Formats: sequence, C-alpha cells, structure tokens
Amino acid sequence: MTIPTSAPVLVIGAGIMGAGIAQVAAQSGHPVFLFDTREGAAATARDKLGATLQSLVAKGRLEAAAAEAALARVQPVGTLAEAASAALVVEAIVENLEAKRGLFRELEGVVAQDAVLATNTSSISVTAIANGLKHPGRLVGMHFFNPVPLMKLVEVVSGLATDCAVADAVFKLARAWGKVPVHARSTPGFIVNRIARPYYAETLQLLLERAAEPAVLDACLRAAGFRMGPCELMDLIGHDTNFSVTCSVYEANFQDKRYVPSLVQREMVDGGLLGRKSGQGFYRYAEGAGVPALTAFEPAAAPAAQEVVLHGQGPLADRLATALSGRSFERDAGSGWTGLSVDGAVLRLTDGRTATAQGADVAVFDLPLHPGPGGGEPGMALAYAVSDRISPAWAEAAPLWLRAAGFHAQKVADAPGLVVARTIAMLINEASDAVHQGVCDEAGADAAMKLGVNYPAGPFEWLARWDAAAVIDLLDALDASYRGERYRVSPGLRRRG
Repeated sequence: MTIPTSAPVLVIGAGIMGAGIAQVAAQSGHPVFLFDTREGAAATARDKLGATLQSLVAKGRLEAAAAEAALARVQPVGTLAEAASAALVVEAIVENLEAKRGLFRELEGVVAQDAVLATNTSSISVTAIANGLKHPGRLVGMHFFNPVPLMKLVEVVSGLATDCAVADAVFKLARAWGKVPVHARSTPGFIVNRIARPYYAETLQLLLERAAEPAVLDACLRAAGFRMGPCELMDLIGHDTNFSVTCSVYEANFQDKRYVPSLVQREMVDGGLLGRKSGQGFYRYAEGAGVPALTAFEPAAAPAAQEVVLHGQGPLADRLATALSGRSFERDAGSGWTGLSVDGAVLRLTDGRTATAQGADVAVFDLPLHPGPGGGEPGMALAYAVSDRISPAWAEAAPLWLRAAGFHAQKVADAPGLVVARTIAMLINEASDAVHQGVCDEAGADAAMKLGVNYPAGPFEWLARWDAAAVIDLLDALDASYRGERYRVSPGLRRRG
C-alpha cells in the first residue's frame, strides 16, 4: 500500500499544527483540502501560509515559483463533503477523545473506504480513537511536533487494530515529506512524551528537596549538552501544559509512581506561575529578564597535598591526570571507581549513593558527559556535594580540585545521584522499558529523543558511552534511598548488566 505524493490530503483543524501539516503536504506536491469548524479559520490559515512561504522566498530558502505552486495547492473547504476525494485525512483538532471519535465516524461516511485516516494526537490512545469505527484498521497515529515545517520527527503510532500496511504507508509518506518517521505502539505518551518525563521529574524532585536553585540545575544540564535546562524549558512550554501531560501519563499508567506529578509544579500552576506566557515561572521574564547567569568561572590550581592517588581509567580519569600534571601522584587504574584520594580524603564520581553514606571526608561529583581534556566548554558547570561529617579543610579543598580540572563546581545538597547522573540514568531506564514493552526499538527511541525534543544524544547512545552496570547500580542506590517504585530498574536494562 502506498500513498502517492499526488494524492489529495485533507487536513482537519486550521490551528498552528494543522496549518503546519498543510504546508508540509502542499510543499511535497499534494493537493490539500483545509477544513475547520470555525468560520473563516481555514481561509485565514491559508493567508498566513502565503505570508510564511513569501518569507521563505525572501530569505532565499524557497523559489518563488515553488511557493506560488504550494499555496495554489491549498484549498479551504467549508464542508467535509467537498474533500471526499482525499486519500489521506490528517486530524489536528482539540485533544478530546470523544471529539476525535465523532469526527472519524463522520469521515467514514465521507471519504472512500480505502482512504487512510490519521490522528495527530499527542497523548490519546489510537486504539481508543478507533473504537467504534467500521474500518478501524485504517486509523493510525501521525504525531507531528511543533513547529511542523521545521521539526523532523513524526511518530507513526499503531493501535491494536491498525493495519500494518497502513502504518507502513504513512511511514513511507512521512519520509517522502522530508521527515524522520519512527514506529511506535499506542501506549501512554507514545515515545517522546513518555521517555522525556524524567528530564522534568528529576529536577522537580531536587527542587522539592531544596537541593539547588533552578539556575544551578539548568546550568548543570546545559553543560551536559541540553539546549535548555528543565526549568527554563518548563517555563517555555508552560507549567499548565507540562503538568497536564504528566498527569495524563500518570493516570493512563494506573498511577505508576515512575510518572507521579510534582507538588512543586502543581503549586506553580495553582498560583498562576505558568512561565513565559504569564511572565513568571521559575524565572521572571519582565523587562527582558530570564535565566540568571552563574558567577563567572575562575580556574584554580590543585591544592597542596602530601599524598594524592588518582583512581580509575578512561577520559574522566585522564582529565583529572591533566590537572595533576607537574606534581607527584600515584595512579590506581583498577580501583573500581573514578576520582581522587587526597591525604585520606575522597573526591569521587557519584555512584548514586550520598557522600554522607560513604564516610566523613567524602565529596562526590556529578557525571560529566564531556569529560575529556578537550570535551565540553571550559568551565562547564558540574554539581558536587559533601558529606554531612566533612572536615572544614576538605570542604574547602574538594571544589578546588574540580576547578583545577576545568569544571565550574556547583555545590548542591547531598542528594543521591546529584543532577546529571540521575537524570540521564532515568532517561536510559525509561527508554529501556519502552523498548522492553515493544513501544519502539532502540534506534527509534534515539531518533525520537534527538529529533522530537532536541536531546544531545539518544538514551541508548548515552548507555553505550556509559556502562549498563554503572547505570543499574546508580538506579539501585536511588531506589534504596527513596524506598519507592519510582527508581525500579527496567527488566530490559537489568538484562544488560
């Protein structure tokens, strides 16, 4: 089964998403019918599309003739019957199950029996939407991301009744439209909205525990390669929207503790602190304000010490060795952990346990995702924490050793797994569970997270660069600390360790 690029497409819903889908289809050569129940909305969307296309021409990104041809292919219609010849229908209306069900039941009496019906839903079960249709096999999810013309990812979501040939036809069509499609099974959140939950949830948990300020948490995760920290990203998305998606995934998974919503975010929503749209969220946005910058990074020389031992091997250990150049030190590559012991005190990479649980003169530091001598930006933010029983001398010296290695040390509370390590571990765990449950494959998970939410790497790419046993140990330590179901290790990940 194929959907030719000359086949008519009906897009229902002339909002931001629908208009974007119409633009992509028209630029790919399809005649496009655009329908909206709001009077004049489809025509207005077409006019805006014309302006968008002309803007692309002005910027040299589109030929004038191509822009005119694409706009000419878009035809606003006042009734569904005017689009009866459509071979593909893409629905982009309100996120309401009954509204979508009603629409597709109506469409069955309008379009041909072999026409493909696609829903752009981001959270509603495709199986549930298809319930009650005469031919449920032709309904498939075609989840685009905003802004549609720019975002490459399309989740092709199959419900229980979706015909494999239909899903494959939509997959090939999305690729013909210049998108990167990934197959997904219809489960709560599909791929992106499911796997992404820990990126917000771990930061919200740290805020609940008052482990650090939002600016510090954001800086640490930006240093790990994310374009935006979770706090600024939630401010951009809108806390009402982000909280609603979390609640939806939580409820749809029968209150699985892994997806439990945050009291911190609920209070913000209740107080109207919705982020950029309200002028204030984690940050204030009035008069050009926004995410506050950290204090400037100041390099430091490694402190004086009588006995220094460098533990571990790999890029991080090599970076620490660079900081030790010019002085005498021993190296224990087989110790099983990475870090320094300095006159009996310890500075080590987190393994999920708190510093306090490991002794008196112990400091732990976060996972640097760019640990090599030339990796990451100079002065990249890196969280560290100290034992509750640390001596004043080691409390002062520990961050100096990190600064000597080129890290912008940020002190946080002694929370298990710190910031980046626990976040990346949970993203890996969630992706492993999605693959274990047949929601997607590993390549699909990596592509979805990189293209759908601009992650610097996919969860399985992180896993390949880290170590499955280390990830499992960290999650087990988190589970032991919190004593709940949230940090349970996925069977799919456990098998790798």
